[in-house]
Amino acid sequence: MPLAELTGVLERVAAARGGVLGVLPGLLVEPDDSWTPLQELTREPYTLLSALIEQTAGRYDAPRHVGAALLWKTLGYWLTFPMAVGWALDGRAPVMRFEDTYFKQSEAGVTVAATAVTVVDSPQAIAEALRQSQEPLVKAISGQARVGARTLWGSTAEAFAHPMTAVLQGDYMGLLRAVGRPVDGLLEQTADGYRRRTCCLWVTLPEAEPCSTCCVLRESCAA
Repeated sequence: MPLAELTGVLERVAAARGGVLGVLPGLLVEPDDSWTPLQELTREPYTLLSALIEQTAGRYDAPRHVGAALLWKTLGYWLTFPMAVGWALDGRAPVMRFEDTYFKQSEAGVTVAATAVTVVDSPQAIAEALRQSQEPLVKAISGQARVGARTLWGSTAEAFAHPMTAVLQGDYMGLLRAVGRPVDGLLEQTADGYRRRTCCLWVTLPEAEPCSTCCVLRESCAA
């Protein structure tokens, strides 16, 4: 998969969204002072991460753990988005290593990019990328805000499924099964798509309606 082909798809998605996209279409960046290394979010005593959690909670007038879950729903989505689109495009996925990835706040919530990108062609390599680049963040957020890691990984699972339905059609359930833990088993197939087996906690906000894929729309919902 030439990155130029993926960039073209992401540019079209950005144009359809009025230019608001949470990942640079070209994926690559030469960071200036407006960009922050993603690793800073896992640096003790977690000052930056805590500030972002509090900011998100304040935006929605939500408890801290809900703010943390919604922060990850946004950040995890954009970190996963190019992998999902790339896989749907031709069975290969661009991987941004943890130490190479940067972020900044934006109209999309956050925007991410990296100083280097590697293209992988197996679900096992995607699984390793999740362990290397997302697991440290999930652990930090879960520890700082007492929100379950399974809840957070549910948002990553959906971050594979949503682009593979809304952007390019792809077998997201097959991919999640092949990737395995920690994302396998967190979505279930429905007649019209998929439903989460965990809740992103959006529905706990005052007067919020459940997402169309929310597990509260069925009889049980796991944390």
